Amino acid sequence: MRIGHGYDVHKFANGTEITIGGISIPYEKRLLAHSDGDVLIHAISDALLGAAGERDIGYQFPDNADEYEGIDSKILLKRVNSIIKEKGFEIEYIDSTIIAQAPKMAPYIEKMREALAHALEIDISLVNVKATTEEHLGFTGRKEGISAHAVCLLKSKE
Repeated sequence: MRIGHGYDVHKFANGTEITIGGISIPYEKRLLAHSDGDVLIHAISDALLGAAGERDIGYQFPDNADEYEGIDSKILLKRVNSIIKEKGFEIEYIDSTIIAQAPKMAPYIEKMREALAHALEIDISLVNVKATTEEHLGFTGRKEGISAHAVCLLKSKE
């Protein structure tokens, strides 16, 4: 068994929706990033890569590479899944937390779990997504951006 942890953060910019957990959420801003800015998928990807002993998503998918500009992070997550499978691991469990003052995440949690499970080719029962605010404290509390943490448990197929 191996444990991994991931963290990601993106600040807001002008826009009309954000992508979190593989789904689009209407909002008065977007997340500024080279890709689609999906902080949840990025945190989960880093947790999975870390547990497999691999370098982070910034190394795997550099933000100065044109091929990743605006890319759907579900595509990157599928590639991460291939990497961990090639290393002989399978996902035992993922637990994650989105930190955002706004927008409210609760109405979208189940759709996020479905999208993540589908991208990773695992049962939805192996993916947990939670959300919290920071009680108006810090950059997320001031609605300057969104962050996410994720932990995962991988087991060797051998």
